[in-house]
Amino acid sequence: MFLALRDLRFARGRFALMGAVVALIAVLGVLLSGLASGLADAGISGLRALPVTHMAFDEKATSEQFSRSTVEEEDWQAWSKAPGVERAEPFGNTLVNAQVTQGTKKDEQVNLAVFGMTSDSSLTPKPSEGESLEEGSAGIVITREIADLGVQVGDVLTADRSGVRLKVVGLVDETVSYGHIGVVYADLDTWRHLHYGLPGDLPEAASQQATAVALTLKPGADVAAVEKATGTLAETKEATFDASPGYEAESSTMALIKGFLYVISALVVGAFFTVWTVQRKPEIALMKALGAPTGYILRDALAQVVAVLVGATALGTAAGLALGSAMIGKAPFSLSAPAIATSSGLLIGLGTVGAVVAVRRIAAVDPLTALGATR
Repeated sequence: MFLALRDLRFARGRFALMGAVVALIAVLGVLLSGLASGLADAGISGLRALPVTHMAFDEKATSEQFSRSTVEEEDWQAWSKAPGVERAEPFGNTLVNAQVTQGTKKDEQVNLAVFGMTSDSSLTPKPSEGESLEEGSAGIVITREIADLGVQVGDVLTADRSGVRLKVVGLVDETVSYGHIGVVYADLDTWRHLHYGLPGDLPEAASQQATAVALTLKPGADVAAVEKATGTLAETKEATFDASPGYEAESSTMALIKGFLYVISALVVGAFFTVWTVQRKPEIALMKALGAPTGYILRDALAQVVAVLVGATALGTAAGLALGSAMIGKAPFSLSAPAIATSSGLLIGLGTVGAVVAVRRIAAVDPLTALGATR
């Protein structure tokens, strides 16, 4: 590290400029990771929180299953009796617009992502405030996302189209959303009224339907027979995330942007150390002529690269965390330690790879050039 530290002191202006570029890339990496995590939370945190392993949809719904799939009571009854199935329960999902008609935020318009379930279902959350769901009560349990809009326990909301009055009976003090809309939990009959936009008594056909069958399967369960018998298709909970509105497009876009950022960072670091190595050729040739092994010079150069990348990435990550903390609550932003560690690790790793391609030129430097071989 003697030569590396000497170079860092001698050319501190150039290395400071390079470090600043790497630090800015690290800041951007942290912000993109936070935005990706925040967008994912806003899109699927409601699904992620469900205590299930799989969802069974109508097999005819090959995309956007939560809005296109309909299953019948006989389907979840068949699933509950199938071998390898621990639990099979109806699950409803719909998006509605409602208006606060009784409460401190009267006349306020609120968008709701309604999750329907039976009141004794394992899916039903335990509220931290108020009461749990009761079958046929038209009560709903809201989440922190809705409470932050000013809706409180005891308020009454009226849904558009159906005119169904929804009394807020409980609050789950967690930020849970679906498709960037706060989740509320309702009993299955209330969900059916909201989903079909039907006030009053439900038609017989509608009263036996749900969006999907929420499943808890034993490891290795073979469900091909029950899938064929019911005309449904089971997907893992993680696979259902792509059915959330906009989730797949958002996640692929963010992944593409982050990918380009890492490629650019490797190219920038590689370009800098290519120029730096070319400028050091006479010095490297002299060291070789004095007997310094090529391996020693290479290790010294790589140590210099790692020192610059680690130091600049640490500073950039710290700045990114400070900026990200200020964005929480004002944008879909979530600081996730694994995501930030991955982002920083990739920046250092790919930057090192880019620099390795550059500093390998050291091996080709001829020591005779230091003795005037080119004159």
